[in-house]
Formats: sequence, structure tokens, C-alpha cells
Amino acid sequence: MSSTAQGKAFDRKLFGRVFAFTQPYRALFWTTFALTIFLAVLGVVRPLLMGDMIDDYALTGDARGLWIVTLVVMALLVIETIVQFYQAYWTAWLGQAVTFDLRQRLYTRIIGNKLRWFDRTPIGQLVTRVISDIETIDDIFSQGLLMIMGDILKLVVVVAVMFVVNWKLALLSMVPIPLLLWSTNIFKNSIQKSFQDVRTQVARLNTFVQEHIQGMAVVQVFGREQQEYVKFKAINKEHRAAHIRSVLAYSIFFPVVEILSAISLGFLVWWGVKDVLAGFATLGDVFAYILFINMLFRPIRQLADRFNVLQMGMVGSERVMKVLDTDAGLSDEGTLMADDLRGEIRFDGMWFAYSDEASSPGPFSREEGGHSSDKEHWALRDISFEAKAGQMIALVGATGSGKSSIVNVLSRAYDYQKGAVYLDGADIRDYRLSELRRAISVVLQDVFLFSDTIHNNITLNDPAITRAEVIAAAKEVGAHDFILKLPKGYDTEVGERGGILSTGQRQLLSFIRAAVHKPAVLVLDEATSSVDSLSEQLIQQATERITSGRTSIVIAHRLSTVQHADRILVLDKGGIIEQGTHQELLAQEGAYRMLYELQFR
Repeated sequence: MSSTAQGKAFDRKLFGRVFAFTQPYRALFWTTFALTIFLAVLGVVRPLLMGDMIDDYALTGDARGLWIVTLVVMALLVIETIVQFYQAYWTAWLGQAVTFDLRQRLYTRIIGNKLRWFDRTPIGQLVTRVISDIETIDDIFSQGLLMIMGDILKLVVVVAVMFVVNWKLALLSMVPIPLLLWSTNIFKNSIQKSFQDVRTQVARLNTFVQEHIQGMAVVQVFGREQQEYVKFKAINKEHRAAHIRSVLAYSIFFPVVEILSAISLGFLVWWGVKDVLAGFATLGDVFAYILFINMLFRPIRQLADRFNVLQMGMVGSERVMKVLDTDAGLSDEGTLMADDLRGEIRFDGMWFAYSDEASSPGPFSREEGGHSSDKEHWALRDISFEAKAGQMIALVGATGSGKSSIVNVLSRAYDYQKGAVYLDGADIRDYRLSELRRAISVVLQDVFLFSDTIHNNITLNDPAITRAEVIAAAKEVGAHDFILKLPKGYDTEVGERGGILSTGQRQLLSFIRAAVHKPAVLVLDEATSSVDSLSEQLIQQATERITSGRTSIVIAHRLSTVQHADRILVLDKGGIIEQGTHQELLAQEGAYRMLYELQFR
């Protein structure tokens, strides 16, 4: 957590950025502010009226006047109740409206960032930013700023009226106030640190749970349940301790406030009765000041809590704004559309590194193994090849040779640093990013399915794709029959990450997803590397159908799946070391021949 968040309970610049989100609701904000002022003024009227009831009507025996004033007080209570309802409701509505817009902006920023940003940002931390930290910003409006302004205004009005009515009783009522302010400051500092600890522990807890639920298969396969439980228990214990520290502060502070309030009340009754007997005060004054003391101590007690709510809102705001300020999106200045593409691809002397600065050594993707020397810095070096429309280009090579990096560059998951990549003669960066990705469909080795129906996983909730088109694509791939055997056919819920389907079935769905979008270029990334022989046969048939007449790039470890490719590129350490047809490469007796003999020996 930054020093700014820790050192300031209220950062004007930061709040100004958050407050800017109230612009569409400015009328509602000023309305609730006006109601806050009205409640502060209205609150002091009742004690004054009730004091008059005792002095002017109850003690004089004026029953009719007493009844009238009682009705007035009751009417004021009804009005105050109605105003409080609207003030609380509109304040909460304003907070939710602001957080809704802010969460939309934050999510849009996150999904627009480069993949390399996600490589170094924990998922649990992002979940905390989008959910928990945004909720603390809601508290700024619903429980923080306006409530603080209302409490301070109440204090000013109550103190002013108390001194105007009877300055001696006012001074006597405020004897414990310095001690109350001192204890409030201690409480504020204590609870501030506790809340910061709580937010830190919440982020740690979210990150741990997110990662370990996603990696549960690894945990269970390697029998790490007990060890991971011990880690979780330690984090959970720290989370509990942080909450208990905040509860302890409340448990001490509120009884102290009640004791000081009782002391103030005791002084008032003792001195007030003396003044009443001496004729310097009335019984109505004493009664009114008893009510004023309650109105005086309650806002002071609440202010410490509200200031911490505001401060935590500032902490959450700072974290959210840091994500919003992250300039990690791919530049999308292209203007070209991707209609009627032939699918011609050309890499011309392209160099690519996973780091932002190609000249500085550092860790890269998992594929590249994290080399740090300048020589091994580039993930891809001087890549040049061409794919004519309708051709199949196969990429082979050892793990870490750069095959997936070529796919990442082509689809602009990452931007290259040197050279050029062309699609139908135009630089891929000249296309609109959405258009480029509409023209290129990728079938990944690790298929990700959402917790939704088969139909929605295929169309990705694109309403422009009809059920008839989905069925036609499924028949083309050869998956229509197995889908119909599922309980609800295309409307079957696949569960989280497609848990009810086999690996081969999930892979076939990814083929349908690629085919239904009718791409100009199809990329198959290790599509058959983790399936059984029967599924591999089905997938191989599907591959032949959907690549027919379409430019395709196929990554494969199994050379049997790419022998019929128009051109095979052999990669090693980020460079192309051989290229040609299957027969040409065998005749060269080089790296490809060695890979072939290792697999088929």
C-alpha cells in the first residue's frame, strides 16, 4: 500500500477523480446534500420545542397549548423520518450508481490490457480490485462524505444553539469534550491501521483461494492437500487477527464515549438543578440540554468511524485508479477492415521479445524459459516466411523454440518489435484490432470453456450467429452427433471450464467455435497433443475439413499430423532453421529428419 494511502485520510486530488464519476448524477448529489443540511437544522428544533412544552405549557397547566405543541413535535418527527428515508436512499443510490460506472470502466480497462500485463498481475488481486475495492468507494458516498458533512453540520448547529440558549449550561455540558476528542483521535488511528491490515489480508486471501481452486488438480494429484491447508490456515488466521484488532478498538471506544456522555449528563443535571432552584435556568432548559447532549455526543462518536470509512474508500480508490492509469493496452490505431480477405500471410524479418524493452535482459514467457542473456533475449529472431491463400503452414520444433510466439504475434496477443507482419499485403497493425481478430481464429491446446451452454460457448454470446450456423459448423467438424446425445443438446450447461466434457469433446467444441466465425486464417495450436487416439482421429478429420480452402497455421509435436502441409517450418531457439515440404525436409537429413526418426523409430 502506498504512502499516500497510509498517510492521508482524505486526498483531494484522488477524491476529485472519484467525484468526477458523479457528474451524470450531479443533481441527485446536490439534492441529498440539501436534505443533509435540512436534517441538521431540523434536528435542533425538537429539543427547543420540548423545553418550551415544559416551561410554557406543562408547568402552567395549559393543556390546549401542550396538545398543540405535541402535535407540532409529532409532525416534525414524521417530516424528519421521511426526509431521512429519502436522504439515506438517494445517498445509497448515488454510491451504487458511481460504483456501477466505475466498475464498468475498470473492467473495460482490464480486458483491454496486453496479455503480458496479465502474466505479471495475480488474478486474485484483480478480483479484489473489481469487487472489494470498488465497494469501499461506494462507502465514500453512502456512509462517508455526505454523512461526515451532516455530522459536522449537526455539531455546529447544536453547539451554536446551546450557547445562544444558555451559555453556562453549554460550557458545563462540554467539560468531557476534550477527553472525548483525544480518545476519538486514538481510536481513529488504531482503526485506520486495522482496516488497512484487513484490506491487505482480503487481497491475500482472494489471491490464494483463486489460484488454488484453479490449480486444484495439481494439488490433489501431488497429494498437497494438507500442506496447502496449512498455508491457507495461516493466511486465514492473519485475516481473522486483523478483524479482531478492529473489533477490539470498537469495543473500547464506544463504552468510553458512553461513560463520557454519562459524565456530561451528570454535570448538567447537578448544575442545572442548582440553577433552576436559584432562578438562573428553567426546568425546560435542563430537559432540552439533556437532549442536546445526546445530539452532541452521537455525531462525535460516529465521526471517527465515518472518517475511517472515508479513508478506506480512499485506499480502495487509489488501488482502482492505479489500474485505470495502467497504459498496458495494445495500440489500436488501425483503420482497415477485414472483409473479403484472401488470407495471405507474410513475415518479413520479424523480431519479437516478451519484454517491453527488447534491449534489456529479463524474464519472458514460460515458453522461452526465462533466458536473461542478450543473445537469448529474443523469443523470435528474423522470422521470414510466406503463406499463400489456402495454404497450410506447419510449425514444428522443440518446446521453447518459438512456435506459439509466432501465433501470439500474428493474432496481436503481443506486438513485435522489429520487422513486419503482413496480412493480404497490409501490416497487421493497420487493421482494426477487432477486425484482425475476427479474421483469425485460434484453436488452443488448452481449451477454455465458460460456465454456460454449448451454444453460447461456440458463439461466445454473439447474437449474429444463429443456431442453424452453429449446427452446420458442428456437422462440418463432425461433432453434431455427440452434442445431440447430451441431456439438452446445444443448450447443455458444460459446467466450469467445461467440466462435464472430455478433453477431446472440448477440443471439438473449440473447432466449431473457430469454424462458425468463418475466419480467413485458422491457427491450430497443439490441437491433438493431449487427447486419446480415437479423439485424435476425429480431430484430425475435423482439421482436414475446416482447413480445406482456408489459410492455416498448424503447430504440432506429432509430425504425422502435418506431413501433408504445403510448407513445414522447423524452429529452434526462436529462429527458422529449416523449411520445406515433408519430403524435402527428410531429404535434407537435418533437424526435421532427426525429429521424424525419433518419433517413428
